[in-house]
Amino acid sequence: MWPSGGRHLWPSGETSAAQSHARGHLVYAAGGVLAVHTERGTSIVPANRVAWTPAGFTHHHRAHGDTDMRIVFLAPSLARLIPDHPAVFLASGLAREVLLALTGPRNYDGAAPGYSRSARARLLRVLVDELREAPEQPLHLPEPRDDRLQAIARKLYETPGDNATLAELGKSIGASTRTLSRLFRDELGMTFYEWRTQLRIHHALVLLADGHDTIHTAHACGWANPSSFITAFTHIIGTTPGRYRAGRRAGADASRPPTTVGRYEGY
Repeated sequence: MWPSGGRHLWPSGETSAAQSHARGHLVYAAGGVLAVHTERGTSIVPANRVAWTPAGFTHHHRAHGDTDMRIVFLAPSLARLIPDHPAVFLASGLAREVLLALTGPRNYDGAAPGYSRSARARLLRVLVDELREAPEQPLHLPEPRDDRLQAIARKLYETPGDNATLAELGKSIGASTRTLSRLFRDELGMTFYEWRTQLRIHHALVLLADGHDTIHTAHACGWANPSSFITAFTHIIGTTPGRYRAGRRAGADASRPPTTVGRYEGY
């Protein structure tokens, strides 16, 4: 089973092989930005967010920016308390500290574990309780199944700054605006505008992780001016791009002391 639970320090661009696990797992980026890809879509995991991948979902991870990745597996008795689909949650301060504790030093040394089995069980229950209280974040971008939507998605994945209207995109693939609008609502549960905005925010998080500034990121993602980008980013992420970048750097510094990297031996 790889990646195993625990702490993994990945350089920017590192990608895991496609895999699935018998247990669901939580992924947290103490520094950097992670993308978690499943057959249902892509979850982007910036600072202070936690991605959940249920058992049995084929997936792979990709790091954007040098990333301090923390992974915690959950037993079925705990996994059943949170959604049965891939999701992203806001990490409370308590949830963050529990995640760091469960993936911190000495948790993989059987001779002298940092926490006893019963202590780890209590910490895991606290973590799950915190996630049950946290609303799902609009950071999971669903993957379309319809051929027409897939053609549009491929185009916008490659050029997220493309400002073509749905009518213009439909004309290029031979589908009407009305048909495409219905497909977005019925298949993805959102409008075309909402889906494209989420895709652009995903791309913006990647660019910010790679060190690009707000102005460059805004234009690369299709916003006409930085102020409209800041408004959209703040609405979804909860903070401005500038504050997000500053907080991401602070989080990376806070998590820098080395820890033992190994398999999570909990539940």
